Amino acid sequence: MTQRLNFAQLSPELFKSLMTLSNEIKKGSIEQSILDLIDIRASQINGCAFCLDMHSKEAKIHGERELRLYHLAAWRESTLFSPRERAALAWTEVVTKLPEGGVPDEVYERVRGQLSEKELSDLTFQVMAINMWNRASIAFRAVPGSADKAFGLDKAGLE
Repeated sequence: MTQRLNFAQLSPELFKSLMTLSNEIKKGSIEQSILDLIDIRASQINGCAFCLDMHSKEAKIHGERELRLYHLAAWRESTLFSPRERAALAWTEVVTKLPEGGVPDEVYERVRGQLSEKELSDLTFQVMAINMWNRASIAFRAVPGSADKAFGLDKAGLE
């Protein structure tokens, strides 16, 4: 499969704005390890191979354990995730899939038991951002691994 077009080159100001948003989110209240899990889980749900590849490598570089990466698709059954991580993953799934009728009160209340209002707001921006990246990468068939050198992902040791 070949890439259809390079949206970063064709719309550089919009791409830069999305990069700025993503970089600002990293300065927020959610720790990097959870941001990595969110990016990977949303990318799994959306079927975005480019983002799944990229964020798995980033997580590895940030020190994430490989076993947790393997368990991420089945996080509900795994014992490797904290209650805070579980809340973030539950929120990621429901906001990514957006069921008819919106986010159920039960999910919201469960997540609010683990995250402050500010953290939930920041987390929601992260989920929105990764979904935007997923949609563009899928639409234009971004090739997994094609940006490894540009983003330093070749340091992950994953091939």
